[in-house]
Amino acid sequence: MKTVINWLQNLRPLKVLKVFLAVTFLVLVQACNRPGIAAQPSQTPGQPPNVQRYDPSAQEYNISPRQGGMNEFSDVDPRAKNAEKAANARAKDLIENAQKNVESKRIDSVDQYVRNYQEGAPLDERVKRLGQDVGSSAEELREGVTKGTQRGIENLQENIQNAAEYLTKNVQRGTEDLGKNIQRTSENATDAFRKNVREAN
Repeated sequence: MKTVINWLQNLRPLKVLKVFLAVTFLVLVQACNRPGIAAQPSQTPGQPPNVQRYDPSAQEYNISPRQGGMNEFSDVDPRAKNAEKAANARAKDLIENAQKNVESKRIDSVDQYVRNYQEGAPLDERVKRLGQDVGSSAEELREGVTKGTQRGIENLQENIQNAAEYLTKNVQRGTEDLGKNIQRTSENATDAFRKNVREAN
């Protein structure tokens, strides 16, 4: 506190006034200076006052063409047109691959049923195709059930084995803990007995 009081006593009003006036002078000089930074560039002497000047913010930008819709523009970045073409080609390949898979697994489509009916494919051939499809599906189902049952039995055996090991470990730990507790109790009783004998003497 004494240092603050000493500093205030050494502070002279003339010094404070000088600093205040210097700061005020600097602020006024900056505020009243020519507005050269924010002002428009001056006209050249031979140019009429209404001539259009170059404005770098008014340049034309290459934007996406209007396509209509809610946002009027494409949802894809114009720089990514090659990526869009690649994605469309990949989608087309996936559709063709899915169609081949459907045809190779002998799944008749609605068009094939209509064509068979119009061409007059015999009923026994249609039933034969349907039977083959049902037979292969039943075989796949049987194989899946067999594999699932085998996995379930293996998991059950592992669980039983793990439970037996866990039980034996717990029993061993319990017997060890019981032995330690009995030993501690007997040691505590012996110590208490010896203490009582010492106090009696």
